[in-house]
Amino acid sequence: MGRLVEEIKKGGILVSDGAWGTFLHAKGLKPGECPEEWNLTRRKDVMDIARSYADAGAEMIETNSFGANRIKLGHYGLQRKTVEINKAAAQISREAAGNDRIVLGSIGPTGKFIITGDVDEDELYDVFREQAAALEHGGADAACIETMSALDEALCALRAARENTDIDVACTFTFDKTADGSYKTMMGVSPAEMTEKLVEAGADVIGTNCGNGMAGMIEIVREIRKADKKIPVLVQANAGKPSVVFGETVFPETPADMAALTQGLIKAGANIIGGCCGTTPAHIRAIADAVLQQ
Repeated sequence: MGRLVEEIKKGGILVSDGAWGTFLHAKGLKPGECPEEWNLTRRKDVMDIARSYADAGAEMIETNSFGANRIKLGHYGLQRKTVEINKAAAQISREAAGNDRIVLGSIGPTGKFIITGDVDEDELYDVFREQAAALEHGGADAACIETMSALDEALCALRAARENTDIDVACTFTFDKTADGSYKTMMGVSPAEMTEKLVEAGADVIGTNCGNGMAGMIEIVREIRKADKKIPVLVQANAGKPSVVFGETVFPETPADMAALTQGLIKAGANIIGGCCGTTPAHIRAIADAVLQQ
């Protein structure tokens, strides 16, 4: 049992951090530039993001490694730096988090699918094994496999992390609301199906991130809890549904808006609450304050 599971077992609601991509762009990340390369070239800026969330009350800090798998880094000619980039990502967040916060090693999808023949399971396994091991080596307390849509890829990542590291493993999927009011991933996976398969595969924590604001996440967590009453649930909501205003992507939910829905998310059964796209340290501070008031 690792640090993440130990903290969950103490009871209470834990607070995770917020958006990284939004923050990186605000700091000058250009279109077409590799966000994860900043771990090597702009370490101070990445550190500032991590520390901003720690100062805002986040008890868990993610790493700047969402797209730092060999396949995605290959688009930038950086595949040979996969281990270096992931290790640096974890080291930066570890330094910012100190010893009293948990570091979540972010592992995103590869962008390739087994069902289309773009990649096979053995290659995916090796890609995720390499990333998870490098994050652990850099100081991550847990792997956070996130923004998943396909069960085969998520299960492959989960197996690779569990078999090649000694850290806890969380896995979250991204769901969209369908025309009939149900929630499914782009590959047709429901919250109940995700829950059954991930629990069976031995995930320490499951949940949902991105795609929805807090209100939608409440509905998704209810579906997860119908399928399993005990598995710890992690939620990282967007700051509402984005819209484009004068060419700029705007997220409508204010820190106060997200704080007002935090109690509903807790009642639905969430154990860990944080933010995804559009959220800032101000949003995380508001969520943290709402958690303290429960």
